[in-house]
Amino acid sequence: MGDSLILVGRVAGAFGVRGEVRITSFTADPSALLDYRDMKREDGQPALTLLSGRPAKGGLVVRAREVETREQAEALRGLKLFVPRDVLPEPEEDEFYVTDLIGLSVVTADGEPLGRIKNVQDFGAGDLLEVEPPQGASWYLPFTREAVPEVKLAEGIVIAVPPDEVE
Repeated sequence: MGDSLILVGRVAGAFGVRGEVRITSFTADPSALLDYRDMKREDGQPALTLLSGRPAKGGLVVRAREVETREQAEALRGLKLFVPRDVLPEPEEDEFYVTDLIGLSVVTADGEPLGRIKNVQDFGAGDLLEVEPPQGASWYLPFTREAVPEVKLAEGIVIAVPPDEVE
């Protein structure tokens, strides 16, 4: 798992007319992206090499080696940006990377199985865990303290309060 990639941002489009790129950052500190510099595509191929940048609403405005014009920047809109996991700092004791949640079992506080985490989505209002139940359609669980009071990474489980039981 040492070479796995972690999603850290997405190209939001062009900024200005000089080929600057707006990036929506998924890191707690958007400027951290500048420390990683070499952004990869999902398949591990090079995406962008960040040369400089500054914080902007919801992320960063950056200069990238591969982009010289507004048109090139705009063409990258929606590109997901990844960095190799091994360049990221180790998470603190009660922190983890969202990627680590995929595949974990979801159970109620009583240990009743609800399914597995198939994916983690963010449609703009915070992270949602896509839960795949043993049978039937996937459903979404908001990744909040109320809905997910506990994550036990070492045990591979997430304690969840089913949506119909959240106050």
